[in-house]
Amino acid sequence: MPHIFVENLSKSYPVAIKEPGIAGTITHFFRRTYRSIQAVENVSFEITPGEVVGFLGPNGAGKTTTLKMLTGLIHPSSGTVRVAGHIPFLRQEAFLQKITLVMGQKQQLIWDLPAIDSLKINAAVYNISDQEFSLRLRELTEMLNLQGKLTQPVRKLSLGERMKAELLAALLHRPQVLFLDEPTLGLDVNAQVAVRDFLRDYNQRYQATVLLTSHYMADITALCQRVLLIHQGKLMYDGSLDGLLERFAPYREVHVELAQPLSREKLKSYGDVQSLDGRAVCFMVQQEALTRTVSQILSELEVIDLEVKEPPIEEVIGKVFQAGVV
Repeated sequence: MPHIFVENLSKSYPVAIKEPGIAGTITHFFRRTYRSIQAVENVSFEITPGEVVGFLGPNGAGKTTTLKMLTGLIHPSSGTVRVAGHIPFLRQEAFLQKITLVMGQKQQLIWDLPAIDSLKINAAVYNISDQEFSLRLRELTEMLNLQGKLTQPVRKLSLGERMKAELLAALLHRPQVLFLDEPTLGLDVNAQVAVRDFLRDYNQRYQATVLLTSHYMADITALCQRVLLIHQGKLMYDGSLDGLLERFAPYREVHVELAQPLSREKLKSYGDVQSLDGRAVCFMVQQEALTRTVSQILSELEVIDLEVKEPPIEEVIGKVFQAGVV
């Protein structure tokens, strides 16, 4: 049974239309007209227990609206949603005990108090006993490497420490389903790596289901084998990262360091020359021609070094969104 079941999920908002000028203002005041904005349209997918799934899309694509419907913060206009066996917008206590929502740009910890005080409040809200609270606090503190930090006022913590403390607060009740909206937003590289390592460890330890949105592709490639792409409210792709590359980028980058520089004219027979800087050349080669092209380069050119790379995932996803088609 899937932990998250979504079928034909849609959300539309009425937006008032106002003509410019005084006449438009008067008309708008007495006889208001509306147009409908479709934020999410007929989205369907399933996520099984223990899966970590990336949820990707440009700004305004409908990601956060979808997350809010999955957590029961807003009511869908139509469609069916079940999370951990519950209908989210009913906001039943048993449902709230099983989920958590972490938004990188929002905070639940009280700014001027030590984080431990906010954590004690969370424990009371979720009816966690003192003994269980101590056990979970110790375990999560060690996993997040926050020893000695929770007694400091939240405002005194670094951004990375604050994000870790927010994660601890969100996971204190040990939820089955994690909705993470930009959890590494604004963090430096080291803090991002620490948060990714923790999420991977938490998923493996508790088999938690994770739906993750992020603009940092390193988050997605490090944690997710499956991705959902949403664009203009519609689901464009649901499958593996590898499948995304094969489907939307059926080429590879061949980086070559030559013994001596050659002209672009002499090199173009080996593939599409993307860049040429002295002895360093980057070819774009179709997947089906890769083996033949690499053999030809090695046999016909004086090669010092050769490396085959997949195109950057950011570039592939960007092209998908620009095309707007699956």
